Amino acid sequence: MRILLRVRPGASRTAVGGRYDGPAGPALVVAVAARAVEGQATKAVLEAVAAALGVRRSAVTLVRGATSRDKLVDVEGDESAIRLRLQRLLD
Repeated sequence: MRILLRVRPGASRTAVGGRYDGPAGPALVVAVAARAVEGQATKAVLEAVAAALGVRRSAVTLVRGATSRDKLVDVEGDESAIRLRLQRLLD
């Protein structure tokens, strides 16, 4: 399952939740404390998304947006469970 993300690096704490209506459609907001330096924020985003969706870190892979605030990730696992958790996070 592919999920659009809107990243906020350098936040005071890591948090996953909220909706960002961007040009590519609605995206899940992911705030991470890591700075956008040498891929640190992207790594933190993938870990936070995996934890929020209840999947292994290896089940979340970056498809697009390594150096952008707008990212597209692929999440492997039980699609109905992931979809339910995603909907709760977006609301």
